[in-house]
Amino acid sequence: MKVQEIMTRDVIYVDKDVDMKYVLKLMKKHNITKIPVVEDHKPAGLITDSNIAKKLGAIRTRGVPAAHLYASSIMDKDIQIISPLSDVSKILSSVGTPGPTMLFVGNEDDIVGVITKADLLKLVKDTTHLEEIMKEMIYTVSPDDRIIHARRQMIDADIARLPVVNNGMLIGIISDIDIVYALDKIKKGFPLGKQKHQLEELLVNDVMSAPAITISSDKNVADAAKTMIDHHVGCLPVMQNNKILGVITRTDLIKTIDAESL
Repeated sequence: MKVQEIMTRDVIYVDKDVDMKYVLKLMKKHNITKIPVVEDHKPAGLITDSNIAKKLGAIRTRGVPAAHLYASSIMDKDIQIISPLSDVSKILSSVGTPGPTMLFVGNEDDIVGVITKADLLKLVKDTTHLEEIMKEMIYTVSPDDRIIHARRQMIDADIARLPVVNNGMLIGIISDIDIVYALDKIKKGFPLGKQKHQLEELLVNDVMSAPAITISSDKNVADAAKTMIDHHVGCLPVMQNNKILGVITRTDLIKTIDAESL
């Protein structure tokens, strides 16, 4: 199977000189968390929700207005460009690793598509039960925790999402993109001198996405892939009797793809 058979062809991208406001507008409109950046129509970098969250957090301590942020100052320049005729089996190790991975398809002068973990979910066929591959060590937060605590936990654990649990019950999910939109709202709604206080008072309950999209522990890997595709999510809490047993991510599912069958 070739990359061109499963890649996303309708690519949403931005020029390096656009501001963060426009980037966030596109992310919200198209329900995406990654945007390629071009310079003179050539691939230059990649912006992710995690990049933006880190930049906004740094701005809070330096006192730099968010309006001064541009795509060129947010993007990750370390990108990988592959041919549309590349074998999918050879890129599984690249896209199937943890982190904000997106492969550009084309050449140094033009982008004809991109490959993400979401694209690869279509190839997940494994029928192994989720309990066999899910992560049982779960990092969670309470709805009454402060956003700065949740963000620190995400950075320390190198994860992009946290289940929100109240009295043992799952009530939502908080992710990098939720935090980004909240930080942006504070930047736009309060003068610089009051932003730090507003951020310190912001609670998980104010920002989280609810209800969380979940999956039952008796489902299998292929079921989880379909659920993620249908709901455009990258992580599923695995539930049993209304209790969270573990979590499963796109990366976990991609690791089950049999490269030799492609």
